[in-house]
Amino acid sequence: MAEQRRDERDGRDGRAGAQGVSEPRRRDVRAAEADAWLELVATARRTVSDGLVVGTSGNVSVRVGDTVLVTPSGVPYDRLTPDDVTGVDLAGRQVLGTLVPTSELPMHLAIYGSTGAQAVVHTHAVHATAVSTLVPELPAIHYMSAALGGAVRVAPYATYGTEELAENMLRALTDRSGCLLQNHGTITYGTTLTQAYDRTAQLEWMCRLWLTASSVPGLAPSLLSPEQVAEVGERLRGYGQMAEGEVK
Repeated sequence: MAEQRRDERDGRDGRAGAQGVSEPRRRDVRAAEADAWLELVATARRTVSDGLVVGTSGNVSVRVGDTVLVTPSGVPYDRLTPDDVTGVDLAGRQVLGTLVPTSELPMHLAIYGSTGAQAVVHTHAVHATAVSTLVPELPAIHYMSAALGGAVRVAPYATYGTEELAENMLRALTDRSGCLLQNHGTITYGTTLTQAYDRTAQLEWMCRLWLTASSVPGLAPSLLSPEQVAEVGERLRGYGQMAEGEVK
């Protein structure tokens, strides 16, 4: 997808009026949005350096109030600057910047509209994408499945950027914070960019683990039961550093 810029002089919607509503006037970037954009760009660059995407595949977004900041379409992440802030409202109308938002915007908006997500990470990670072509869900090969809500489902294939893909994704995300997209990649969400990214990295690692264990001739990997995964899920609720002043 080649880099594109919006033509503000004639008010043209770079998404060809996909939302069927008039585009609101662009506004200045607020301080909180500027800070969030820097974190978003750093996260997007990390997906490349960690080998989860190639080129400009994949995308990242973060919600700041009623605005969703999102990586633009077809722009290498190392070229993004603080002046390239790209943002839409919750209906998908662009309110910040001139670069065209990612073509996968429908998936991001569907998650924000259906969950309490504050950040979304979508990648084309190779092991996860491979698994998406083999099974209807990633079996519970490791207890960190609990961090995503259980065995990770595969959303049926649909063309990228379509509402059909967004709908398939939402069904696969029921009671989950991540899923695989058949012949496509991964998508995860969280309350922060760090959490959403960590879930993506864990999902890719578990897919690699399952592929490795499944490749041994004559043997099948042992899997965890739903009860075992649920037990870990309860333990993870209290995992990490306690709040300041908390005694336990």
